[in-house]
Amino acid sequence: MRVLMLREGAVLLELASLDVTLALFDALEADPVAGILEIVPAARTLLICHDPHTISAEQLAAETVVRLGVSRKAGAAQIVEIPVRYDGEDLAEVAELLGISTHEVIRRHVEADYLVAFTGFAPGFAYLSAPDAGLHVPRRASPRTHVPAGAVGLAGEFSGIYPKVSPGGWQLIGTTPLAMFDLGRKPAALLQPGQHVRFRDMAGATVHPVTNISTEAEPLSAASPEGEVDGLSLDVLSAGLPALFQDHGRPGLAGQGISRSGAADRASLTLANRIAGNPADAAALEIAPAVFSFRACGRAVIAVTGAERAITIQPELGPRISAPMNRPLALEPGDRVTLDAPTAGLRSYLALRGGFAVEPVLGSASADTLAQIGPAAVTAGARLRAASGMKLSSVETEALPAFPMPRAGETIVLDVVPGPRTDWFTPASAEQFLKVSWAATSQASRTGLRLSGPVLERAVTGELPSEGTLRGAIQVPANGQPVLFLADHPLTGGYPVMATVAAHHLDLAGQIPPGAFIRFRAVRPFTAYSLCAGDTP
Repeated sequence: MRVLMLREGAVLLELASLDVTLALFDALEADPVAGILEIVPAARTLLICHDPHTISAEQLAAETVVRLGVSRKAGAAQIVEIPVRYDGEDLAEVAELLGISTHEVIRRHVEADYLVAFTGFAPGFAYLSAPDAGLHVPRRASPRTHVPAGAVGLAGEFSGIYPKVSPGGWQLIGTTPLAMFDLGRKPAALLQPGQHVRFRDMAGATVHPVTNISTEAEPLSAASPEGEVDGLSLDVLSAGLPALFQDHGRPGLAGQGISRSGAADRASLTLANRIAGNPADAAALEIAPAVFSFRACGRAVIAVTGAERAITIQPELGPRISAPMNRPLALEPGDRVTLDAPTAGLRSYLALRGGFAVEPVLGSASADTLAQIGPAAVTAGARLRAASGMKLSSVETEALPAFPMPRAGETIVLDVVPGPRTDWFTPASAEQFLKVSWAATSQASRTGLRLSGPVLERAVTGELPSEGTLRGAIQVPANGQPVLFLADHPLTGGYPVMATVAAHHLDLAGQIPPGAFIRFRAVRPFTAYSLCAGDTP
């Protein structure tokens, strides 16, 4: 077992095979270790997040190594049939890579007996293993920004099905009409670890989607159409880009393929709630970098934090007022509030004293854009109603943001911990990664931020088996251009991670606008060591 140290509170255990990995995962599930918060199993690794105040990384490694060699429990015998229309845009390229015909690709895929080894990347995404299928192909050199729901793909030794529209780098060979993840179904994920999967060619057959499975989970929302005002509400007048409800996310659901999500800048969300006198993790509105305006229907107190914006309040009678950020703002009925586009930073947070009446999904009001779980996006015409019964504190009249907001053209320094795959790159590239200024491109979302700079060359050219990823992981696809994962990152990924942003700079990373530059500063050297059963670190 190889132990790869990530940032504080996270380690990656690299193991010999898929069977060994899943056996150790089973052993840790059967005999839990105090202090382990979450485990993300993957092809050859276990990503373990832990409480460093309860158990150190070295103690955790010692606890796991004694469980090596435990026999894996038998998987379920249930077989799930997946109909596929083999119309994928990469089908011909896959055939060329393998030196066979497209017909032979389809035949091998249909005749293989796939095992659901583990889940990850996104809710409902299952990694299907059939080592003898003869369909081992590399991922795309550069991942697509848009892969449709139901797309069937190949990557390395695995096959998989994208449950939602998302970015992805797998080779696409077909599509299925089945919904892989539906919150209205129990369990929500169609495929569960231990099941077996057989694919069926839909060519020449008429197959309709299963009627009791929707292709999209129905989101819940605090927004309602305009009508009679029943209690305090904010009516959204304009939204240049949709706004999203966010809180501190939904930790502990990796076993369902669901990452934490939550606010891209948790410090700013917490500050907005503190100013408004709400609990720190109350749902607030994360406002995108565009003009946003609303009207108060009733007396209200709000706070705006995060990305710097001009705020104006237009009363029904009287002159327009310029209002400050990071302060409690009292509103009267009919006041119109306009937040201009940001001049620094990327995302602002709007808290309403007493909170918003937004229904949680899986224990959180966060809108996860990759998993497509949570409240619906807020657009013009929405009515945001106030919650009731929240335990409140006094408003905070003076508060300072956690950090200065970054601006386009500026160079922002992010502390990083090298690894876990720094040794997959040439020494020159690993050194260059820390020396150059990387441009933040306009290809940015809550999932991640694509960077532009010199090509990072690999020392290891093989395909990396999928492994767990963290918020702040800096993944490098085959094109050599890094991608910085943000709040809605995939749970697992298949490109090597050069480094991981230190915990104290994660919120800053979520505020970097396109046009800014990033320098990475290593706060400790790359650390990895090997252990065998009976060893101690």
